[in-house]
Amino acid sequence: MSLAAAASAPEPVMRATDLVAGYLPGVNILNGCNLDVYPGELIGIIGPNGAGKSTLLKALFGLVNVRSGSVTLNGRDITGQKANKLVQAGVGFVPQTNNVFPSLTIEENLQMGLFLRPKMLKERLESIFDLFPVLADRRAQRAGSLSGGERQSVAMARALMMDPSVLLLDEPSAGLSPVRQDETFIRTRRINKTGVSIIMVEQNARRCLQICDRGYVLDQGRNAYTGTGRELADDPKVIELYLGTLAKDVEADAKGPDAPGAI
Repeated sequence: MSLAAAASAPEPVMRATDLVAGYLPGVNILNGCNLDVYPGELIGIIGPNGAGKSTLLKALFGLVNVRSGSVTLNGRDITGQKANKLVQAGVGFVPQTNNVFPSLTIEENLQMGLFLRPKMLKERLESIFDLFPVLADRRAQRAGSLSGGERQSVAMARALMMDPSVLLLDEPSAGLSPVRQDETFIRTRRINKTGVSIIMVEQNARRCLQICDRGYVLDQGRNAYTGTGRELADDPKVIELYLGTLAKDVEADAKGPDAPGAI
């Protein structure tokens, strides 16, 4: 890259550099992981079970102890900052499970997503209901009565209430039937097209690589491969080492609570 091109290249919205992190003393899950996400990008993170994918998201969101390395947001060091501070700074996070308040209505769940800026409620609700019209129609329904796919929609919508610049999604299609998985991926891309940069951990590797701009393959807490979604999907080594195994995991997971007949 020329000096002129390097000077004009956009800065990452979020960058992780040489992250080492874990839950127990002396036991690291991430072992020098790196990640860049640029403005408007959809980044997919795939890899075998136990590779550190969800731990990476939690490290980015201040939910796991970072032992070394750094995380920056728009060039500012946010390593280890608490989740509420990161939400205020423009980072949204949707965990895989326990991601709604089941006793609250859909609208009350969305209000909880904007508790730091309550004066913007009307404006943000209108924007969210444009993205999720079915939620507007059912805003008075309790979240506990929703299917897995519908709860995922509520969780995404709540994370978007603060109008984040970066959205972290942890296994958004896990446990869903193939039809609901497709709806989730379409919705994720639609959110991305509004200008939100997305980092998505996903075990449905083939579908993830179809929609992401760039992808990272993690293995044992390290970057094993990186490239565009198409490059990774066509890479013989990635296909041999990861895509076949991950496809079996997805097939087993699709037999979960949101499989056909569950909705």
